[in-house]
Amino acid sequence: MNEDDIKAKMKAEKEIFLDNMPSDEEMKDKVIEHLKQIYDPEIPVDIYNLGLIYGVECHTDEISGLKKCKVTMTLTSATCSMSDIIVDLVRTISKRQEGLEEVEVNLVFDPPWSEKSMSDEAKLAMGLL
Repeated sequence: MNEDDIKAKMKAEKEIFLDNMPSDEEMKDKVIEHLKQIYDPEIPVDIYNLGLIYGVECHTDEISGLKKCKVTMTLTSATCSMSDIIVDLVRTISKRQEGLEEVEVNLVFDPPWSEKSMSDEAKLAMGLL
């Protein structure tokens, strides 16, 4: 196999890989499903339905062809004792989701979290409905 054959084979394999890659929107949905599996250990509700997630943005990295996502989130309190664990679980979604190279976590406290941010499902689980 000469150099041109190797380049052609690599190009073909890259095209197959990229053709099977989910769209940015599909990756966002996959990340949200992962977020729904992360629970605040002190509250019996996942962080997505708890209203801690303010946004999820995904894009395709031009160099690697893999997805990168940014999760903007807050915590129930700035002094949350489990903050490092929760943020680390969000950041490491990339290790559990094929095709996802990185999850950047943007932790914000403005606007502050409140019970109004919770889904009806979460309010029901907490006995607030």
